[in-house]
Amino acid sequence: MADEVKLYGVGGSPFVCRVKIALSLKGIKYENIEEDINNKSPDLLKYNPVHKKVPVLVHNGKPISESLVILEYIDDVWNKGYPILPQDPYEKAVARFWAKFIDDKLVPLSFTAFKSNGDEQAIVEACEQLKILENELKGNKFFGGDNINLIDITADLLAYWLGAIEEATGIKIMTKEMFPKLTEWAHNFIQCEVVKEILPPRAHLIAHFKKRFGKST
Repeated sequence: MADEVKLYGVGGSPFVCRVKIALSLKGIKYENIEEDINNKSPDLLKYNPVHKKVPVLVHNGKPISESLVILEYIDDVWNKGYPILPQDPYEKAVARFWAKFIDDKLVPLSFTAFKSNGDEQAIVEACEQLKILENELKGNKFFGGDNINLIDITADLLAYWLGAIEEATGIKIMTKEMFPKLTEWAHNFIQCEVVKEILPPRAHLIAHFKKRFGKST
């Protein structure tokens, strides 16, 4: 019997897009269930009663929540074909470290910089952490070397959403002058066919963030 795979998500979410990228890389067919975050479905509340958030992957009736947990689950269950995590235990641990660094440090600091209306100290702090991540590229095309891996997928917000927020707010953080490696990586990442097909329309994101950060259109 074929696997039944459902993904509860919101199209404009970078966390949901992470899961879609992983599923596509693995060639896994799934049912995409679009949620209304202002009117969450009974299924979403049943499958993720703790956080009540997307994404939630339901595999043969069993729910898995939190995007990083889902990515590892996908790699473990569908372990043939495209690898999302390295096979070497040490390299796998390193990839997990940087994925957690992105979620725990970079994402919150970046949003703080925009919410603060471009507060200089907030931008400096965000840039300091971005520089740490840039150094991890070590001249490679992707964090996974020649192919995208867990770190690249986790950093989808930095590659695509960050630019839309910058355009919406007029606040620049990840400039080519300061972060040549990261900006080149971002270009390479969003030009990947699998990634490009999944990313939401940029114009929609810009409109959303103008509203979110109180900028007039």
